[in-house]
Amino acid sequence: MADDFEVEFIEREDRRARFVARGLTPALANGIRRAMIADVPTFSIETVRFVENTSVMFDEMIGLRLGLVPLTTPLDEFEPGDSVTVALEVDGPATAYSGDIESADDMVVPADENVPIIELKEGQRLEFEADAVLGYGKDHARNQGGVSVGYRHLQRVEVVGDAGEFDEQEPNILRGVIEEAAAEHAADEDAEDGDLVVTDEFGNDLTKRYPGKDVEVHDVPGAFVFSVETDGSFTVDELVTRAVASIGDRAAELEEKVAL
Repeated sequence: MADDFEVEFIEREDRRARFVARGLTPALANGIRRAMIADVPTFSIETVRFVENTSVMFDEMIGLRLGLVPLTTPLDEFEPGDSVTVALEVDGPATAYSGDIESADDMVVPADENVPIIELKEGQRLEFEADAVLGYGKDHARNQGGVSVGYRHLQRVEVVGDAGEFDEQEPNILRGVIEEAAAEHAADEDAEDGDLVVTDEFGNDLTKRYPGKDVEVHDVPGAFVFSVETDGSFTVDELVTRAVASIGDRAAELEEKVAL
């Protein structure tokens, strides 16, 4: 069945992407979404040992903030449950940022350096040592590397006639991505049938894409538009491929157990 799947990227960056996947059932599309959230492990700060904290925040509050600092996660180098020691030492007046966190392993460092942890006043100090642990999003939200993962049906727009000559066209709002099926009627002269068009390009209003036309919108069977964003623990490509692989691994495990 894998040969029946087709993937086409509409937007593709390291941390953010939008793509169309064809040949999926709704159940499989939702399974991929859930796997991206729950089944691809990331490093996150779990246990914090405070040496000194004279800030205005309790240790527990700072610990919660630290758990939400994204850390780069080279999955091929570690196994779930592995830990890396990190530390921070900042004296006020200054703001302690994620970039001030030092790691015992150069492969596991803050994904962003400008995440604020706390503002320290004159005479205040924050020093701690902590364990970053590789864990799953299904066990704790701090390990969810896919911070924004969603999908929807790909929709095809077809022109069914001309709008009434004396009718005042109301806005026809559609958000997401459409598959061009009426290119000859589109306001974009370079449009071709089969093109994938982001609705932002025409203000999400189909009356601007197909002026003076009456249109119908239909879901494309088996085609879904995924929008994915990571927290920087790894790239979108790695998140998606790992999530799909995890589904295959679970299916193989189930098949093995059923055969016993």
